[in-house]
Amino acid sequence: MNQPSLRPLDLAVALHLALRPEDGYETVAEVLGIGLGSAHRSVQRLMAAGLVLPHRRAVNSGSLLEFLVHGARFAFYPVRGPEAEGVPTAHSGPPLRDHIEGGRAVVWPSANGSVRGESLVPLYDGAPGLAANAGELYELLTLVDAIRVGRARERKLATEALKARLKGAHQG
Repeated sequence: MNQPSLRPLDLAVALHLALRPEDGYETVAEVLGIGLGSAHRSVQRLMAAGLVLPHRRAVNSGSLLEFLVHGARFAFYPVRGPEAEGVPTAHSGPPLRDHIEGGRAVVWPSANGSVRGESLVPLYDGAPGLAANAGELYELLTLVDAIRVGRARERKLATEALKARLKGAHQG
């Protein structure tokens, strides 16, 4: 028997469910651009980890926030790449870019991107497309990236923003 574990995609699924707890597997799959089976398996892993409550399929926002702030940067350590055109993330993304001055832009490499900067492999392949199609989810993922790659001040600002945004999520 193998030790099951979360996958980076699971964070995007959890954040989507925090924003839209009423969405079924079909909608989650459609928004994230993944297969229906992938959405279902992701929710099952999130339930096993205690980040989604099994009886209501609602996000356990306290546990999710704790994992995002204290565990995600270690479990899903950032993989940086060369300078590229892409979609802004981390401190370069919409929630933080007005609060952080200077510094080199961080981007998810994408042909549809409009910013040049240091590339960061996204938590899942479809993340760059969320900027145009699922703005709130895109912003949450950029905050997670700020925690994963940011300096102390950026991590603090991202943590505060995540707390505020997840506060309204259904809790168990």
